[in-house]
Amino acid sequence: MSLLVTGSIGVDTIETPFGTRDGVVGGSAVYFSYAASMFASVRLVGVIGPDYPIDLANLFKGRAVDLSGLETRAGSKSFRWHGSYLKDMNEAQTVSVDLNVLAEQAPKIPAAFLDSRYVFLANTHPQLQLAFRRSLTQAKLVVADTMNLWIETTRDDLKALLREVDGLVLNDGEARLLTGEKNMIRAARAVISMGPKFVVIKKGEHGAMAAVGNEIITLPAYPAEQVIDPTGAGDSFAAGMMGYLTASDRFDAATLRRAMAYGTVTASYTIAGFSLEGLAQADKKRLDARLETLRASMAF
Repeated sequence: MSLLVTGSIGVDTIETPFGTRDGVVGGSAVYFSYAASMFASVRLVGVIGPDYPIDLANLFKGRAVDLSGLETRAGSKSFRWHGSYLKDMNEAQTVSVDLNVLAEQAPKIPAAFLDSRYVFLANTHPQLQLAFRRSLTQAKLVVADTMNLWIETTRDDLKALLREVDGLVLNDGEARLLTGEKNMIRAARAVISMGPKFVVIKKGEHGAMAAVGNEIITLPAYPAEQVIDPTGAGDSFAAGMMGYLTASDRFDAATLRRAMAYGTVTASYTIAGFSLEGLAQADKKRLDARLETLRASMAF
């Protein structure tokens, strides 16, 4: 079973109390694909410019990631982001951003990808997400991510998207902004009233929660000893969750709970190094070991 993801592919400059990395690989689709490939085959749809400094075929070598949907657009420049965690490791401060190719038309989904059954619409403009959603008519489970920018500036487009997806992933601040609710349980239920069957709310070092039907799921974060770079943690969480759901080929509250747990332990590797350094140390066996540690930490 294949999992399609569409989102950003970028070049990052990252500053944290542990140092600075310039010109490293980044972008939601990259983090997601790299992590989700430990669970299922991934189909990546994205666009870069000819200036992109990293060989993505080599980056994903040995991983089940199909790059047939990767477009290198002549005359364009790649997306670049400079973020700083020097003030707060829980929230990046954007120093500079150059949307470049992301401000242009969306990449085309290859015909061979149109039968994708599991789809993750990583963070981008809701109109583009909706166009992708409507192209994937055979999808069994479609989940979207969003951010405060779209909630503030394109709320109507986002609400239109929510009526046509099965799930939404966002963080607690975004949930408050979207719903006006301070309590996360009430916020989650408010999101469901907008259309999705379920919503997952990420709470950083405080774990994650979800609402599916009338059931509320809560999970703590994996007890990480050190956080080097939080970039991509949310995308990796979504990757672990969606990868497990794809591999299971089923959806119910119990499966979602276990999928979220896999998302949590996947993200715990991401934060342990800059860019993909932490994730590069992970494999399914190590994720399973951390899953058991997380399970033990919740027993009482």
